[in-house]
Amino acid sequence: MAHSGTALIDPYKIFERISLSAGQRVADLGCGRTGHFVFPAAKAVTDKGVIYAVDVVKNILESIKSTARSEGFDNVQTIWSNIELPGKTPIPDGSLDVCFYVNVLFQLKNKPGALQEGARMLKKGGYLVVVDWAKKLGMLGPSADLMVDPDAVVEVATKQNLKFIDKMFPGDYHFSLIFEKV
Repeated sequence: MAHSGTALIDPYKIFERISLSAGQRVADLGCGRTGHFVFPAAKAVTDKGVIYAVDVVKNILESIKSTARSEGFDNVQTIWSNIELPGKTPIPDGSLDVCFYVNVLFQLKNKPGALQEGARMLKKGGYLVVVDWAKKLGMLGPSADLMVDPDAVVEVATKQNLKFIDKMFPGDYHFSLIFEKV
């Protein structure tokens, strides 16, 4: 498998909490080169579902596309988009069951815009999941000034018709916030 394992973040803990299952439509917004959530989610939704791997860096998408081809994931589609611009990602309104933001919010200038974009694409009752750094691990993780404040994310998300459901820790160095679209 192309991703780096579950030592830092265990995606399956989150999948279990949100009941990720066959046939669902999922987007990993800011998917990153390894597809740490893309490929485990592709397995979980099976060939009946679809995973949109979305990123603004085109060579990252080429890497995901290559891995998907070589590992036989026909349900992974790559999409080039700037997720900070609401309405710009070519995924229809209200069409997704789950949107993931994994280790991406700390990198964004327009966090409210990114959360608005995820909320736009979600079906009513769909989940928006934020996973980000809770503390550094050596050289890994953002500097203290870039760390995401979970309370600030909750405040912004609730303005987007997202109801805060749960906070969990899918690893020693990360938190996860789960929201449901109302």
